[in-house]
Amino acid sequence: MSPVRPACGREALDPHDLKTVLSAEQIARRTAELGAEISARYAGEPLVAVCVLKGAFPFFADLVRHLTCAPELDFLQLASYGTGTCSSGRVVFRKDMDVPVDGKHVLVVEDIVDSGRSMEYLMGVLGNRGPKSLALAALIDKRERREVPVTVDFPGFTLNEGFVVGYGLDWAEQYRELPYVAEVVFRS
Repeated sequence: MSPVRPACGREALDPHDLKTVLSAEQIARRTAELGAEISARYAGEPLVAVCVLKGAFPFFADLVRHLTCAPELDFLQLASYGTGTCSSGRVVFRKDMDVPVDGKHVLVVEDIVDSGRSMEYLMGVLGNRGPKSLALAALIDKRERREVPVTVDFPGFTLNEGFVVGYGLDWAEQYRELPYVAEVVFRS
């Protein structure tokens, strides 16, 4: 476990340490594997890869570099987390896509699927836009915490307990820059 290094804004967070749960090497290896799986599924087909901002950006950037199926890239932003470690339960659509998806395969790329509420909402919205197919890739799938039925078609890793940060995942907008994923361990 490593103590948290001081940085702007982190002084206000509860005292904690970070315990690495996914190394940069593990993430890179699994991302390459997912890229090969996705490329095989969509070979010769029109694909739109959609990054769910902000958290999925590092995973998305690395994943699309492994795709050989030449996808169109687009971005959207949802929000359901406040400044704490628990979901607010309310999904807010902050930025919509620019690329039309009618008749195209759509791959949504997310950082983490936890309760599933954000992805249930998003997949419903995108499904109504007439895509040829709709699939979900997520760096982390927390199935045991699922509150609604959402399937991650291309899961990177399955994690159970713990609040995780790094590689795009944040706590009050902190830690997105870490090249690995770590569990936040609160001090007594």
